[in-house]
Amino acid sequence: MNAVRLAVSWLTVAPIAGPSTVDRRGAGRAIAVAPLVGLVLGVIAAAAMWGLGRGGLDILLAGLLTVGLLALLTRGMHLDGLADTVDGLGSYGPPERARQIMKSGGAGPFGVAALIFAIGIQAAAFAALAGHGRWWAIALAVAVGRVAVVAACHTGVPAAPEAGFGALVAGTQRPVVVAGWAVVALAGACFAVPATLWLGPLVVAIALAATMFIVRHCVRRFDGLSGDILGAVVEITVSLAAVGFSLMV
Repeated sequence: MNAVRLAVSWLTVAPIAGPSTVDRRGAGRAIAVAPLVGLVLGVIAAAAMWGLGRGGLDILLAGLLTVGLLALLTRGMHLDGLADTVDGLGSYGPPERARQIMKSGGAGPFGVAALIFAIGIQAAAFAALAGHGRWWAIALAVAVGRVAVVAACHTGVPAAPEAGFGALVAGTQRPVVVAGWAVVALAGACFAVPATLWLGPLVVAIALAATMFIVRHCVRRFDGLSGDILGAVVEITVSLAAVGFSLMV
C-alpha cells in the first residue's frame, strides 16, 4: 500500500501523502505500480471524452480539453519533462551543458514545438477514437505511457548526475516486472481495435520499442536517466499508442 500511495502522490495531484522517507527500494516499488495509476487516469480521460461528447461539445475540442485535464491531474510534469528533454536533445555541447539547459526552467523553441505536437496529436487521436466509441483504446493509451516508464527504469540503466528522482528510480525494475507489464499491455491491446485484433498489440509493441530507443539515446546524450526523460517517455508513448489505435477508425 505504501508503494501505491507513493505512486499516486508522485504521478497525480490527488491529496494522498506518500511515506515520509523514500529509498530506492520503495521508489522502485512505486514505479512498478505506475501502470495502475495510468489506467485510472486513462479511465478518467475516456470518461471525460464520453461526457464532453454527450454534452454536445465538438469532438476535437473535447479531445483538447481532455489532454488539458490529464495535464492538470498530473501537474503538467510530463509535458514539462517532454519540453526539457527535447530542448536538451536540441542543444549543442557536452552532456553537462545539455543537462543545464534541461534544468533552466524555461522552454526553448524545440520544447515549445514538442509540446504543440504532443498536445495536438493526442487531442486529435482521442477525438478520432471517441468518434467511434473506442473508449478502452483511450484508457489503454494513457496506461501504456506508464508501462513505458517501468521499462525505462529497467535494471542496468544509470541515473544522470545530480538527477534526484532519476537516482531513486533508474535501474530499479527487474526484467520480470518489465516483461509482466508488457504482456498485460499487449493482452489488453487485443481489445483496443475490435475489427483487427492484431493491430492493437502491434501498436503497443511499436510504441514501447520506439520509446525504449529514445530512452537509450537520451541516456547516452545526458549520461543517464532523469525525471525529465521519464516525463518525455510518458507523453511520447501516449501519443504513439493513441495514433496507432486510431488507424482503423
